[in-house]
Amino acid sequence: MVGLRPKHLRHRIKQLDANTLRYRELELALEEGVGFGGAWYSSQKEHWLGWLGEYDGPGAYGRAGVPRRDARFVYNHIQCAPMLLWLAEAVNVPSDDLDRAFKAVVAAPKRNASQCAALRKILPWEDVSEKLVEQTRGTLWSRFRMNSKR
Repeated sequence: MVGLRPKHLRHRIKQLDANTLRYRELELALEEGVGFGGAWYSSQKEHWLGWLGEYDGPGAYGRAGVPRRDARFVYNHIQCAPMLLWLAEAVNVPSDDLDRAFKAVVAAPKRNASQCAALRKILPWEDVSEKLVEQTRGTLWSRFRMNSKR
């Protein structure tokens, strides 16, 4: 997906169902996410929305604001495997791919970067973003930008 900005990704994520099942299973398997370590969010959807809501500023994680980054960059730099799995599940990535990603994350070294890298090998941004576009409506501006790049 060409030109999708973080705020447009947030707009699309708002349209997705927060209540999916597999990411909760992954949170339990990793002991990470909702109910672990004082997480400030009650779902991975809320995690995404909170994270993206302040993307151009320091946000909850003290990020350096870099407003020129796109949604691909965001996806490829997330360090929470349940967060990534939720997005893939919420946009209806095929179950077999979700199962493979789940197993890869659990088998990866117990470091967030390693787990997320294992997931992204199976669920790359290109595949997830394609489903995201199919499942959601973009803002008028994001649709204009995408069409102007074709």
